[in-house]
This record gives sequence, C-alpha cells and structure tokens, in this order.
Amino acid sequence: MSRLKLSGVSKRYGDFLAVDNIDLELQSGEFVSLLGPSGCGKTTTLRMIAGFIDPTLGTIEMDGQILSSPSGSVPPDRRQMSMIFQSYAIWPNMTVEQNVAFGLELRKIARAEVRRRVGEMLEVVHMSHLADRYPAELSGGQQQRVALARAIVIRPSVLLLDEPLSNLDATLREEMRFEIRRLHDEFHVTTVYVTHDQAEAMVTSDRIAVMNGGRIEQVDAPRALYDKPKTRFVAGFIGRTNFIEGTSDGRQIAFDGFALPHAGFERDVPAGGKAVFSVRPHSMRLSEAPPTANNGCAAVGVVIMERAFLGEHWDYVVKPRESAMTLRVTTSPMDDFPVGASAWLEFEPRQMALIA
Repeated sequence: MSRLKLSGVSKRYGDFLAVDNIDLELQSGEFVSLLGPSGCGKTTTLRMIAGFIDPTLGTIEMDGQILSSPSGSVPPDRRQMSMIFQSYAIWPNMTVEQNVAFGLELRKIARAEVRRRVGEMLEVVHMSHLADRYPAELSGGQQQRVALARAIVIRPSVLLLDEPLSNLDATLREEMRFEIRRLHDEFHVTTVYVTHDQAEAMVTSDRIAVMNGGRIEQVDAPRALYDKPKTRFVAGFIGRTNFIEGTSDGRQIAFDGFALPHAGFERDVPAGGKAVFSVRPHSMRLSEAPPTANNGCAAVGVVIMERAFLGEHWDYVVKPRESAMTLRVTTSPMDDFPVGASAWLEFEPRQMALIA
C-alpha cells in the first residue's frame, strides 16, 4: 500500500486552475520532489497534502485513509505530518534544545524521554554543542538544521519541505542538499520536497515530479529524467540541452547537414515524418580530425562560433558548415578550440532523446 496517494487532485481559484488533475503515489520511506518554475502549482499541491487547502476535485490518502476531498479534510494537526517552511519558523525566544523539544512536549511525552530523543536528534544534526544558543546566534545553515531536527524528532509519517534552502547562499545550499539526503537515509521518513532548483531535486530525491502549468509532465528517477525526458519542457528544464529536428524516411533520420540510421536509436523513432530530439551538450564530442565511423555515429564538420572557459569544462557554440543551426557543446578543459577554428562534431544516437 502507498504511504501517500493523490488521485485526480485539482485546485481552482475562480477561473484560475492552479493544480490540474494530479495523480501521484509515494511509497513508504520514499523521497519525492515537486520541481518546476514559479506558479506551476507545486506549493499549492504541498499545502493540500498538509491540509491547509482543500482540493476542488480529487482525493489525498495516507495509508489508505482519505485525508482530503472536496467534501471535507482532516485538520493539519491530525495528519501525523511535519512541515518545514522557507522561513524555518523556529521560535526566537527558545534555545536550540527547547525548539527541538517543543513538539514532543505538546504531545505530553515524558520529560526523560523528551531529553533522550532531543539529545539523540541534536547529535544526528551536529548541533549538540549549540543546544543552549538562541536562533539569533545561529547561522542560516544551523537554523535550518534546527528546523529539520524539530520536524523529524516527533517521528512524522510524512515530512513536507517548502523551498527550505531558498534563503541560504549558494555554498550553504549545496552543503544542505547533502545534509537533507543524509537525514532521510538515516530516518527513512516519507518526504515531499518542493523546489524550483533542479540541483536540489537531483541530489535529494528518489524520484522527481516535474510540474508545469498545474500538471505533472513526468515523474521519474533523477537520471531517467535527465537522460530520457518525455516532453520538450522536461528536457529544457532539467539541465541544458539542444533541440534538433529531423525527418524520418523509415531507414534513417535526416537532420540539417547529416543523417543517422534508425537502428542506432534506443527508443522507437517514427517510420515517417518529423521527429524532435533533445541532445545534451556533453553527449557530443569535438575533435580536430574526423573520427572513425562506428556504432552508427555521425561526424559533422563545424565552425567554432563562441566559447567560454568555465574551469571544469569548455562551453562552445558551434555551427555545422552546411547548416543554419547552432549547437552548444561541453568538452573537457584540454579540448581547446579557438573561435573561428574548424572541428568535427560527433553525434551518438543512443545519447539523443526522442521527445516528439
């Protein structure tokens, strides 16, 4: 049985459909992120799961029990869920230890048990040495750890996080992504995480639900989303990509300036007509000399139009000699091609994701 299940969930505000017929299931202990741009419906979905908003249509269930429906909902305080907001919402007049203990004390747990569980949790989040400090004396990352500890110490059935790292600087955000995943691996709490940052979702999640215009476009493991996006929106939102269009004649796909045989592609390609592919910048190879033909790959002569050295790699914009299109290509720091130079660009069909 699924720990959390959304069936046909929609939310309408007047004429505006914020969430449109969402279906999503989370297994016990699974970490799923709702990823998408601002206004796509991810926070509204999270708030319906938490019980702050009732759905216009559909149901939300936990362990087979209906929590939310248009006819009524279980109040948030009876859902066995914890929620962490962007602002952390930790009490400024309480110490770290008191903040973490707060939820346990509300549940009338014995004082000795509260001390034991709070002590263990502070050890897990590396905050024991700061137990007597107040929030104003903590860094942003430390406040985030307090919020996580307070949410997890009550042993919720589901943990909800709404853009929890958006107030941190870039370096600290990167550190806290791994911290959130570490805590999940330790406690295995079923988790729904809302973010617009694809790196956060990729690092923390077992699966990612990519949302656009109130709908879920694709739910998949992080690598599957990146390597095999099913829609143009997913391909463009998860990392950088090139979109190239070809025409199939049943034997090969003819692109602008080159062609590739059907047999080289992992997914079925249409026997005739147009086909659009997502090609990641790192999945093509640049070389000075034409590579040896193998495995159905194709090499195209290109001219280097632009380049940027980004330390760990080169970022090139190239133009095939007999084509009007431009492509972004990522190479290692050793592959140094000056602007205006000629080179060869190799395509590998297995690295090209059919999206239309």
